[in-house]
Formats: sequence, C-alpha cells, structure tokens
Amino acid sequence: MIPRPTLTIVTTASACALALGTITPALATPATDDDKAMVSVFHGVPGLTVDVYANGDELLSDFKPGTVTDPQALAAGTYDIQVFAAGQGPDGNPAIEKKIEVPAGANATIAAHLSADGTPQLTAFVNDVSKVDAGKARLTVRHVAAAPAVDVRADGQPVFKGLENPKEDTAEVGAGTISADVVLAGTDAVAIGPADLDLQEGTSNVVYAWGSAEDKNLALKTQTFEGMESAPQAVHAGGNGAAAGSNSSGQWLAWAAAGGAITLSVLVARRLSDRRV
Repeated sequence: MIPRPTLTIVTTASACALALGTITPALATPATDDDKAMVSVFHGVPGLTVDVYANGDELLSDFKPGTVTDPQALAAGTYDIQVFAAGQGPDGNPAIEKKIEVPAGANATIAAHLSADGTPQLTAFVNDVSKVDAGKARLTVRHVAAAPAVDVRADGQPVFKGLENPKEDTAEVGAGTISADVVLAGTDAVAIGPADLDLQEGTSNVVYAWGSAEDKNLALKTQTFEGMESAPQAVHAGGNGAAAGSNSSGQWLAWAAAGGAITLSVLVARRLSDRRV
C-alpha cells in the first residue's frame, strides 16, 4: 500500500525572506494601524519562480511555486501588482499584472495561479478570521488549479460539491484530523490526495487546490490563521503556520472586479452554523 502523505501547514520559504511589510514605506505614505490591511501572497503557478512587484517596488524575490507568505501589514491604497519570471522585472513584460485596491481593515490573500484553461492570473481572496464555536475549526477550500469542477471530501464524504476555478467554499467543522481528497465533480475519480489535514480548535484553515491536471502536478497547500476561539475556556491547541491578523466583528469582506481593478470591502463575521461536517 502506498503511504498516505500528510498535508502540512505551509510556512514562508527562505526564498521569500523579503517580507511584505519591509517595503511598505516605499509603496504608500506612512499610515496608522487603522489605515492598514493584513495581506498574504500565494504562488500557485507551477514551474515558474517569480519576482513580485507592487507599484514598481520589489515585494518578493525568487518566490517559488507552492509558497504562501505570512500575513503582513500594508498601508491601505491602490497597488499595481506585477509578477515577472525571476530576474526579468521590472523593465520586462510581466507574466501577470493587475491593480488591487486594499482598504483599511482587510485580511486577504492574493493568489497568483492558473485559470481553468491554464492562463496565469491573479485572484484576491477574503480570509475569514471571525470566531468559531468551541470545539470547531473553519475549513475553506479554494480551487485555483487548471482543472474542471471538483468535489472536496472529508473522510470519504463530500463537503463541497461542484467547486469551480477560481471559487471557494467554507464550512465550520469539528476540530481534529480528517482525511481529505479532491475528486472530479460527481465522480469518485481522485484528482488530489488523500492527505491528512489536522484542524486545530479555533483555527481558520485555507486549502488551495493548485497546479495543472493536464501536466499531472495537482497539489494541495494550506494556510492557517489562529486565534479564532469563541469561548474563554477553549484550549488553544497550537500548530504551525501563519498567524492571523484580526478584523472588527460585523464588517463585510468581499472582492469585486471592475475595469481591471479589484475592490475589497470587509465581511469577517459570517456564521456558518447551518453547515456542519
């Protein structure tokens, strides 16, 4: 029997030592904490090491596929994000480019990934860091792979059905270890996994299904945010991964694309009590 891989929490690679926050002064005028947002970057384009620029300044260098940065504070404002093959920017032609407006209070991840037909693109995702019920964890799956619609299963049972690129779905589930896999929608044909996913109490876990079905390099990566326990008596179970920034309860968080720009507003307090595994 082939041993089942363990799905571990993604941490920032040494190649990404240039943190987002280190160049904030070059990107915007000085801002107070109230004027900032927490932003992460995920690289989901297989086979391409890149340099990432924001408003002409280098944000990340030698950024390798399958890597996600820790959340870092960025001043609110509009950013021209450009992704170049490593060593080819900023005077060359970017592989991906998009203007992103980052408002104060947001917590989000910008994903460089393939569309369903294999075209590189940028998608901005909300990170829900609102509280979860005692004994629970939040599980979010984001389809960012060059692949058709998929179903996501936990312990063999579908949790999310018909998920298409670049969509996501979220549920609040019981804390603990689950066996997760990704199958082609409506079938039992496994595309990714199975892999063991350890969901610690009071965490928000984002799983990226990325890569290319045609090139047979589909993979999973996980980003974890901590500190979502809702009850004082909840025991924090620890765990690795990126720590979350906090947003004010009751705000709306959503991304909307218009004219090549993404506008972000905030919803971080949505309850998913009607969805259980």
